[in-house]
Amino acid sequence: MTPDRSHCEGCFRTIDEIRAWSRADDAERRAIWARLLVRAGVPLPEELSAP
Repeated sequence: MTPDRSHCEGCFRTIDEIRAWSRADDAERRAIWARLLVRAGVPLPEELSAP
């Protein structure tokens, strides 16, 4: 976890996102990926930035 405990330093997911991952459907997983890429400072691929 980051020093402020906001997310994992390795995968960039929050605790809530880690907990939700195994039961998340494809749409929710794409949303989690989009948020973690933003946290990591990585530009979003087109398929994740489209609604």
